[in-house]
Amino acid sequence: MFCITCYGDQGLGLALLLIFVLRMDFASAYYSVGSRGFLLNKAEVASWKLSCLSKWGSVKLKPELDLPSLASSAHCAGELRISQIRVTPHTSYHACKDIAVIKSNHPQNADFPRYYSRREKKPFPIPVVELRRAARERKKNSIGKPKQPVPPPRNGLVVRSLIPLAYQVLNARVKLINNLRSLMKVVPVHACKWCNEIHVGPEGHPFRSCRGQRAEVRKGQHEWTKATLEDILLPMEAYHLYDRLGKRISHEERFAIPRIPAVVELCIQAGVDLPDLPTKRRRKGVIRIGKSEFIDANEDDLPDIVPQPPPPILTELPDSDIVAPLNAEETALLAEETIKAWDKMRSGAKRLMRLYSVRVCGYCPEVHIGSSGHKAQNCGAYKHQQRNGQHGWQAAVLDDLIPPRYVWHVPDVRGPPLQRELRSFYGQAPAVVEICVQGGAAVPEQYKATMRLDVGIPKDIKEAEMVV
Repeated sequence: MFCITCYGDQGLGLALLLIFVLRMDFASAYYSVGSRGFLLNKAEVASWKLSCLSKWGSVKLKPELDLPSLASSAHCAGELRISQIRVTPHTSYHACKDIAVIKSNHPQNADFPRYYSRREKKPFPIPVVELRRAARERKKNSIGKPKQPVPPPRNGLVVRSLIPLAYQVLNARVKLINNLRSLMKVVPVHACKWCNEIHVGPEGHPFRSCRGQRAEVRKGQHEWTKATLEDILLPMEAYHLYDRLGKRISHEERFAIPRIPAVVELCIQAGVDLPDLPTKRRRKGVIRIGKSEFIDANEDDLPDIVPQPPPPILTELPDSDIVAPLNAEETALLAEETIKAWDKMRSGAKRLMRLYSVRVCGYCPEVHIGSSGHKAQNCGAYKHQQRNGQHGWQAAVLDDLIPPRYVWHVPDVRGPPLQRELRSFYGQAPAVVEICVQGGAAVPEQYKATMRLDVGIPKDIKEAEMVV
């Protein structure tokens, strides 16, 4: 028994090519329309090899498998199953003793991001058990070895190679804000009056998912109003630190220290110099005299700094200077630039977060750029009285610094509106991506999994009930 399971038109063509190479008997072939799978019977096949090249990428399968021995396999129960998901140039092959699987970097369909209620604590990016195990391993390996110097940025210096990247992230953020204001003049965006949900499309979606005030009276129905830029790009702010290695911000200093966008603070600590936001720049690493104590090195023997012109920095345009695109071509070009700026800002911020620490509260959205969080007791999340308002700091991920704000994907803007009964067939995408896609931009590959572009949407409820 030999079973081949494939998904999509590309997988169907690959399965046909696989059958042709193996030269199997087509008399007992079975084709299922619903699952797009072939079930082929073959009495004895000692070993097989396959090497095929298609326009989607190269797929090479050269395992020496004894198919009769797989009859008693616990994984396949007499069947060898090969799953293929969207063959791309990034396709990789993994083989084990009992099963051969083709995997892709971008899955065909993916689950939506999980919704965490206010009573749940955010999960740690790396489990605490793994962190403790890694700490014990580092301590064990350091026994009997000389102490290594602390690399930047932990020693107070900036990473020189990441300074251009910091300027790119800052300019990408400004360009994203200006372009979104222009796109929102031609692409309608709605926001609920009672909750934080938004929708991109000619009219709001009909799903009863409102969790705002008196939602039980309205039976979860949303009341849509015109959205603003802050509804799409959440204003995540953080304290600006003059010295990122200095003392932690106390509760009494919470109003004396300015708060700026968290992405801007990350770029400043990474090397961006802004005249109105001064920060301390060291030319020599600090000298550690304890676990949490240090002194600055003497820099008198260093030559004077030669002033150099800083890289150009973009500025945000006021609302009066924002001009809407004139035609569909300009809208499509603007949407392409916007989605590139979105990807550049997120990818650049992710690279900066690998070296520059970013903390987030496990109970509320508060973000702090630095090795340790501040001491301001302003956490108002669930059971904050037990913690006296203190934040539960943990390592942040990219979505904590730049929330994507997932919205429902509209398959056809000019087609029929979304139907409440067909909710399980629709996909989701970040609000910025959905605005750019409706503006005419191409869908990026990494967002196709949650948008469910390859899922057929029934016309009505009767057709949906026929889906198995």
